[in-house]
Amino acid sequence: MTETFTPPTRFAVPGRITVSNRAASVWQTATITEIRRETPYAATFRLAVPAWEGHLPGQHLMLRLRAADGYLAQRHYSIASAPDGSGHVELTLDHVDGGEVSGWFHTVAEPGDQVEVRGPLSGFFAWPGDRPALLIGAGSGVVPLMSMVRHHRARRLAVPLRLLVSARGPEELIYAGEYGAETTPVFTRTAPRGTPVGRLTAAHLAPLLAERPDGGWEAYVCGSNGFAEHASRLLVAAGQPVDRIRIERFG
Repeated sequence: MTETFTPPTRFAVPGRITVSNRAASVWQTATITEIRRETPYAATFRLAVPAWEGHLPGQHLMLRLRAADGYLAQRHYSIASAPDGSGHVELTLDHVDGGEVSGWFHTVAEPGDQVEVRGPLSGFFAWPGDRPALLIGAGSGVVPLMSMVRHHRARRLAVPLRLLVSARGPEELIYAGEYGAETTPVFTRTAPRGTPVGRLTAAHLAPLLAERPDGGWEAYVCGSNGFAEHASRLLVAAGQPVDRIRIERFG
């Protein structure tokens, strides 16, 4: 069975989605309940947030660590999990050299530890499941896009969804065991035998854009500054309307 997802009424749809200011402004205590290794450099942290009011795929939250001496460190992280009403959210974090927050998560954090979160934040990059989605990500930029893929599967949505994900090699492909027919991987340094190696090109996009569904694609691009710029230029050159490209970048 397929369906078209109708988002909760606290989000304004269509157009740019408006997140509840009240929900986004309140800090909550979250407890780490599970840690899963994704790649040698990335892991997923499942957090129990009892008062979590839900999110839309593509949104992120603010996470805050508080040291015993009162020092605070906070960062924005995309939500990897689909909205499911379970009171849990998942974050997939790269271990960034010298990173205060990611370093703590990767070297210190254990199930039972507590952190502070607030959100969800940002309606611009959110995908409520109401329009065909062409997703393009690189490295940990796939995290908010995987929330969309998981949501699409969980709801058995009828709208088309395609994912292009770029990684240096198979060992650095986050969520490698979860991808299905909707996903095309691109490997830039090493690849399985018979798979070309190289950066994202117009040739990767061409078959997806040729599928153009009714109403056209809404493109979501997430990755480093360089990747986001490169991918968005390829999309525009291929005829994707500029006002239907949403970009989230880091670094």
